[in-house]
Amino acid sequence: MIEFKDVSKTYQAKEGPVKAITDVNLTIPDGKIYGIVGYSGAGKSTLIRMLNGLETPTTGKVTVNGQNVSELSGQRLREERLQIGMIFQHFDLLWSRTVLENVEFPLEIAKKGNKKERQKKAEELVKLVGLQGRENAYPSELSGGQKQRVGIARALANDPKILLSDEATSALDPQTTDEVLELLLDINHRLGITIVVITHEMHVIRKICDHVAVLDAGRIVEEGPVLDVFKHPQQAITKRFVNQETSTGSAQDTKTVVQQLLASHPDGVIVKLTFHGDQAKLPIVSEMLRQFPEVDMSIIEGNIHQTTEGSIGSLYIQLEAEQGQQKQIQGALDYLNTMRVETEVINSEQQ
Repeated sequence: MIEFKDVSKTYQAKEGPVKAITDVNLTIPDGKIYGIVGYSGAGKSTLIRMLNGLETPTTGKVTVNGQNVSELSGQRLREERLQIGMIFQHFDLLWSRTVLENVEFPLEIAKKGNKKERQKKAEELVKLVGLQGRENAYPSELSGGQKQRVGIARALANDPKILLSDEATSALDPQTTDEVLELLLDINHRLGITIVVITHEMHVIRKICDHVAVLDAGRIVEEGPVLDVFKHPQQAITKRFVNQETSTGSAQDTKTVVQQLLASHPDGVIVKLTFHGDQAKLPIVSEMLRQFPEVDMSIIEGNIHQTTEGSIGSLYIQLEAEQGQQKQIQGALDYLNTMRVETEVINSEQQ
């Protein structure tokens, strides 16, 4: 288990002290994929560097399996770092070495086994990350996704208990990003290894993480299971992350359409529906229309995503009814609430 307890980090600059991390408390259980998301400058890299002992907290402590990392130095710190694998954003491969030789390199540094044993271990890891047949290729001959797969294999060479992913997919295209994320999810399931993901992309969090912590200006402002955070983001920055991810199209386009509909159909009601779990697979909306035939519905925008804990979807709709039938709209909304669909009526002030 990983624990950050009352951790702060202050740097001394010419302009005076700069607080990079302030009063962070986090517990990361063994075997989970834990995401830490934040924009540039939020303190993500500082946090992860304290985890592997490259930075020392100014106050508080960071413990890994009961061991206070900040108290370690010399050989003990080097031994502890062997238990923590690191995946970097820009791969950091040795360009003069082949794929196999890059994966062998950490074993050479740690002086583990003989040449034959190191090669066998490297071959197993190359196969694990899906690069069999490319063992003798050089980094210059690989795509970005393949380079990152080499980086992942290298990070696993010393059989670490923890894998740190520091913006590992930021340099990759969307399809390759998904392939690398699926690989990390598979490694977590196969090896039971704890993975800590540092990213500014909520898509990465949604795709593979069990829990997420939102970091803003060095502070954890929100934390919890990924599905809960997506369903009920509390802080403005979290809502910004979630809105960016859950919108399949342009958020600005949706906003414009809603504004137009509010202006042209003032008697109508625009509602955002949020579905989760099995709700996303049920014909709830069509049943609502059957029960309230006087209500007309227009779909504005919708999407559905899969998290590790189930589906989550959102749907923007417009409800209208003839004069004298306005109560039917409220009845339709009440029905949705009885089906535990979260409803939010959108008005012009919210736009």
